[in-house]
Amino acid sequence: MTSCFRPLFSSLVETLFPRRCPGCGRPPATERDRLCAACLATVVPLRPPLCRLCGLELVGGLESRQLCGDCLRRPPDFVCARSLIRYQGVARRLIHRLKYDGDRVALPALREIAAGFDLGDFADCSAIVPVPLHRQRLRSRGLNQALELARLFFPAAAGVIRVDGLLRQKNTVPQTGLDGAARRRNLRGAFRTGPGLDFCGAVVCLVDDVYTTGTTASLCSQALLAGGAEAVKVLTLARVVAVGDGVGRG
Repeated sequence: MTSCFRPLFSSLVETLFPRRCPGCGRPPATERDRLCAACLATVVPLRPPLCRLCGLELVGGLESRQLCGDCLRRPPDFVCARSLIRYQGVARRLIHRLKYDGDRVALPALREIAAGFDLGDFADCSAIVPVPLHRQRLRSRGLNQALELARLFFPAAAGVIRVDGLLRQKNTVPQTGLDGAARRRNLRGAFRTGPGLDFCGAVVCLVDDVYTTGTTASLCSQALLAGGAEAVKVLTLARVVAVGDGVGRG
Protein backbone atom coordinates (compact mmCIF):
# COMPACT_ATOMS: atom_id res chain seq x y z
CA MET A 1 0.00 0.00 0.00
CA THR A 2 1.44 3.37 -1.02
CA SER A 3 2.07 5.93 1.69
CA CYS A 4 -0.56 8.35 0.33
CA PHE A 5 -3.34 5.80 0.91
CA ARG A 6 -2.31 4.75 4.42
CA PRO A 7 -4.02 7.64 6.30
CA LEU A 8 -7.24 7.06 4.33
CA PHE A 9 -7.10 3.32 5.02
CA SER A 10 -6.43 3.88 8.74
CA SER A 11 -9.34 6.32 8.96
CA LEU A 12 -11.65 3.83 7.23
CA VAL A 13 -10.61 1.02 9.58
CA GLU A 14 -11.15 3.28 12.61
CA THR A 15 -14.62 4.20 11.34
CA LEU A 16 -15.67 0.61 10.64
CA PHE A 17 -13.91 -0.89 13.67
CA PRO A 18 -13.59 1.83 16.33
CA ARG A 19 -10.97 1.22 18.96
CA ARG A 20 -12.25 -0.32 22.17
CA CYS A 21 -10.64 -0.52 25.60
CA PRO A 22 -9.25 -4.06 25.96
CA GLY A 23 -10.16 -3.99 29.63
CA CYS A 24 -13.89 -3.41 29.33
CA GLY A 25 -14.83 -2.75 25.68
CA ARG A 26 -15.73 0.92 26.15
CA PRO A 27 -14.23 3.69 23.99
CA PRO A 28 -10.74 4.75 25.13
CA ALA A 29 -10.16 7.94 27.11
CA THR A 30 -8.77 9.80 24.06
CA GLU A 31 -7.98 8.94 20.45
CA ARG A 32 -4.38 8.29 21.44
CA ASP A 33 -5.18 6.05 24.42
CA ARG A 34 -5.74 2.32 24.50
CA LEU A 35 -7.64 2.27 27.79
CA CYS A 36 -10.86 4.00 28.80
CA ALA A 37 -10.91 6.52 31.64
CA ALA A 38 -12.48 4.07 34.09
CA CYS A 39 -9.85 1.41 33.47
CA LEU A 40 -7.02 3.96 33.56
CA ALA A 41 -8.24 5.00 37.00
CA THR A 42 -7.52 1.48 38.31
CA VAL A 43 -3.83 1.71 37.35
CA VAL A 44 -2.04 2.69 40.57
CA PRO A 45 1.74 3.23 40.50
CA LEU A 46 3.86 2.17 43.45
CA ARG A 47 4.86 5.29 45.35
CA PRO A 48 7.93 6.00 47.51
CA PRO A 49 9.13 5.52 50.11
CA LEU A 50 10.00 2.00 48.96
CA CYS A 51 12.06 -0.73 50.57
CA ARG A 52 15.45 -0.27 48.94
CA LEU A 53 15.76 -4.01 48.31
CA CYS A 54 12.37 -5.49 47.40
CA GLY A 55 10.55 -2.28 46.44
CA LEU A 56 7.68 -2.69 48.91
CA GLU A 57 5.74 0.52 49.57
CA LEU A 58 6.56 1.65 53.11
CA VAL A 59 4.23 3.54 55.40
CA GLY A 60 5.26 5.95 58.13
CA GLY A 61 8.81 6.71 57.01
CA LEU A 62 10.59 8.86 54.47
CA GLU A 63 14.12 7.46 54.73
CA SER A 64 15.10 6.22 51.29
CA ARG A 65 17.51 3.63 52.72
CA GLN A 66 14.80 1.86 54.74
CA LEU A 67 14.24 -1.87 54.60
CA CYS A 68 10.95 -3.64 55.11
CA GLY A 69 10.62 -6.24 57.84
CA ASP A 70 10.86 -9.17 55.41
CA CYS A 71 14.15 -7.94 53.93
CA LEU A 72 15.56 -7.31 57.40
CA ARG A 73 14.73 -10.89 58.44
CA ARG A 74 15.63 -12.59 55.13
CA PRO A 75 17.72 -10.42 52.79
CA PRO A 76 16.97 -11.37 49.16
CA ASP A 77 19.56 -12.60 46.69
CA PHE A 78 18.92 -9.68 44.32
CA VAL A 79 20.22 -6.16 44.90
CA CYS A 80 16.91 -4.49 44.12
CA ALA A 81 13.44 -5.28 42.85
CA ARG A 82 11.11 -2.72 41.36
CA SER A 83 7.51 -3.03 40.19
CA LEU A 84 5.71 -0.32 38.26
CA ILE A 85 2.10 -0.65 39.43
CA ARG A 86 -0.16 -2.49 41.84
CA TYR A 87 -1.58 -5.81 40.69
CA GLN A 88 -5.21 -4.79 40.52
CA GLY A 89 -7.94 -3.55 38.23
CA VAL A 90 -7.36 -3.54 34.49
CA ALA A 91 -3.67 -4.43 34.84
CA ARG A 92 -4.59 -7.66 36.57
CA ARG A 93 -7.10 -8.53 33.84
CA LEU A 94 -4.68 -7.76 31.03
CA ILE A 95 -1.82 -9.73 32.61
CA HIS A 96 -4.19 -12.66 33.13
CA ARG A 97 -5.24 -12.56 29.46
CA LEU A 98 -1.63 -12.45 28.29
CA LYS A 99 -0.43 -15.11 30.71
CA TYR A 100 -3.17 -17.71 30.59
CA ASP A 101 -4.90 -17.04 27.28
CA GLY A 102 -1.86 -16.15 25.17
CA ASP A 103 -3.72 -12.98 24.16
CA ARG A 104 -1.21 -10.52 22.68
CA VAL A 105 -4.02 -8.01 22.16
CA ALA A 106 -3.31 -7.01 25.76
CA LEU A 107 0.25 -5.93 24.94
CA PRO A 108 -0.42 -2.44 23.45
CA ALA A 109 -2.38 -1.46 26.56
CA LEU A 110 0.34 -2.86 28.85
CA ARG A 111 2.89 -0.93 26.81
CA GLU A 112 0.84 2.22 27.34
CA ILE A 113 0.80 1.59 31.09
CA ALA A 114 4.58 1.06 31.24
CA ALA A 115 5.51 3.94 28.94
CA GLY A 116 5.45 6.64 31.59
CA PHE A 117 7.92 4.96 33.95
CA ASP A 118 11.63 5.66 34.28
CA LEU A 119 13.67 2.45 34.06
CA GLY A 120 16.97 4.22 34.68
CA ASP A 121 17.74 1.93 37.63
CA PHE A 122 18.35 -0.82 35.07
CA ALA A 123 20.63 1.14 32.73
CA ASP A 124 23.73 -0.71 33.99
CA CYS A 125 22.30 -4.15 33.18
CA SER A 126 24.22 -5.89 30.40
CA ALA A 127 21.85 -8.85 30.14
CA ILE A 128 18.05 -9.09 30.38
CA VAL A 129 16.68 -12.48 31.38
CA PRO A 130 12.95 -13.29 31.45
CA VAL A 131 11.78 -15.77 34.08
CA PRO A 132 11.36 -18.99 32.06
CA LEU A 133 8.42 -21.35 31.73
CA HIS A 134 8.82 -25.10 31.65
CA ARG A 135 8.64 -26.32 28.06
CA GLN A 136 5.34 -28.15 28.70
CA ARG A 137 3.68 -25.03 30.07
CA LEU A 138 5.13 -22.89 27.29
CA ARG A 139 3.69 -25.33 24.76
CA SER A 140 0.24 -25.18 26.33
CA ARG A 141 0.17 -21.38 26.70
CA GLY A 142 1.86 -20.48 23.45
CA LEU A 143 4.00 -17.68 24.88
CA ASN A 144 6.08 -16.67 27.88
CA GLN A 145 4.58 -13.50 29.35
CA ALA A 146 7.90 -12.57 30.98
CA LEU A 147 9.62 -12.58 27.58
CA GLU A 148 6.83 -10.45 26.07
CA LEU A 149 7.23 -7.94 28.92
CA ALA A 150 11.02 -7.88 28.57
CA ARG A 151 10.57 -6.88 24.92
CA LEU A 152 7.95 -4.33 25.95
CA PHE A 153 10.17 -2.76 28.67
CA PHE A 154 13.32 -2.68 26.52
CA PRO A 155 12.28 -2.39 22.86
CA ALA A 156 15.74 -1.25 21.77
CA ALA A 157 17.64 -3.97 23.64
CA ALA A 158 16.72 -7.10 21.70
CA GLY A 159 20.38 -8.08 21.46
CA VAL A 160 20.80 -8.44 25.22
CA ILE A 161 17.51 -10.22 26.00
CA ARG A 162 18.68 -13.76 26.81
CA VAL A 163 15.72 -16.05 26.21
CA ASP A 164 17.93 -19.00 27.16
CA GLY A 165 19.50 -17.25 30.14
CA LEU A 166 17.59 -19.43 32.58
CA LEU A 167 16.00 -22.82 32.14
CA ARG A 168 13.10 -24.17 34.18
CA GLN A 169 14.01 -27.80 34.70
CA LYS A 170 11.00 -28.75 36.86
CA ASN A 171 7.38 -28.46 35.76
CA THR A 172 6.16 -27.11 39.10
CA VAL A 173 2.56 -26.53 40.07
CA PRO A 174 1.31 -22.92 39.71
CA GLN A 175 2.33 -20.64 42.58
CA THR A 176 -1.12 -19.05 42.91
CA GLY A 177 -2.57 -19.73 46.34
CA LEU A 178 0.72 -20.91 47.92
CA ASP A 179 2.28 -19.06 50.85
CA GLY A 180 5.95 -18.11 50.99
CA ALA A 181 7.22 -21.38 52.49
CA ALA A 182 5.18 -23.50 50.08
CA ARG A 183 6.42 -21.40 47.15
CA ARG A 184 10.04 -22.02 48.17
CA ARG A 185 9.46 -25.77 48.44
CA ASN A 186 7.64 -25.79 45.11
CA LEU A 187 10.45 -24.02 43.25
CA ARG A 188 13.47 -25.56 44.99
CA GLY A 189 15.90 -26.68 42.28
CA ALA A 190 13.63 -25.48 39.50
CA PHE A 191 16.03 -23.05 37.77
CA ARG A 192 19.50 -23.20 36.28
CA THR A 193 21.40 -21.11 33.77
CA GLY A 194 21.38 -22.13 30.14
CA PRO A 195 24.15 -24.44 28.88
CA GLY A 196 27.31 -22.70 27.74
CA LEU A 197 26.24 -19.29 29.04
CA ASP A 198 28.66 -17.13 31.00
CA PHE A 199 27.28 -14.24 33.01
CA CYS A 200 30.67 -13.55 34.59
CA GLY A 201 30.73 -10.01 35.97
CA ALA A 202 27.34 -9.09 34.47
CA VAL A 203 24.61 -7.10 36.14
CA VAL A 204 21.48 -8.97 35.06
CA CYS A 205 17.94 -7.62 34.83
CA LEU A 206 15.49 -10.41 35.67
CA VAL A 207 12.01 -9.72 34.24
CA ASP A 208 8.69 -11.19 35.36
CA ASP A 209 5.04 -10.19 35.23
CA VAL A 210 4.06 -10.05 38.92
CA TYR A 211 6.01 -9.83 42.20
CA THR A 212 4.13 -11.63 44.97
CA THR A 213 6.40 -12.93 47.74
CA GLY A 214 9.72 -12.62 45.92
CA THR A 215 10.33 -16.38 45.97
CA THR A 216 10.65 -16.76 42.19
CA ALA A 217 12.87 -13.68 41.97
CA SER A 218 15.19 -14.91 44.72
CA LEU A 219 15.56 -18.45 43.37
CA CYS A 220 16.18 -17.19 39.83
CA SER A 221 18.72 -14.75 41.26
CA GLN A 222 20.50 -17.59 43.05
CA ALA A 223 20.81 -19.49 39.76
CA LEU A 224 22.13 -16.41 37.92
CA LEU A 225 24.66 -15.66 40.66
CA ALA A 226 25.79 -19.28 40.57
CA GLY A 227 26.23 -18.79 36.82
CA GLY A 228 28.69 -15.96 37.41
CA ALA A 229 26.49 -12.84 37.50
CA GLU A 230 27.87 -10.03 39.64
CA ALA A 231 24.40 -8.83 40.67
CA VAL A 232 20.74 -9.27 39.79
CA LYS A 233 18.07 -6.57 39.56
CA VAL A 234 14.42 -7.56 39.29
CA LEU A 235 11.80 -5.74 37.22
CA THR A 236 8.12 -6.69 37.22
CA LEU A 237 5.16 -4.90 35.75
CA ALA A 238 2.98 -5.33 38.83
CA ARG A 239 3.18 -6.16 42.52
CA VAL A 240 0.66 -7.83 44.77
CA VAL A 241 -0.04 -5.41 47.61
CA ALA A 242 -1.84 -6.92 50.59
CA VAL A 243 -3.81 -4.83 53.05
CA GLY A 244 -1.40 -3.59 55.69
CA ASP A 245 1.77 -4.18 53.65
CA GLY A 246 4.56 -1.92 54.82
CA VAL A 247 2.72 -0.55 57.87
CA GLY A 248 5.09 -0.11 60.77
CA ARG A 249 8.02 -1.66 58.96
CA GLY A 250 11.45 -0.22 59.21
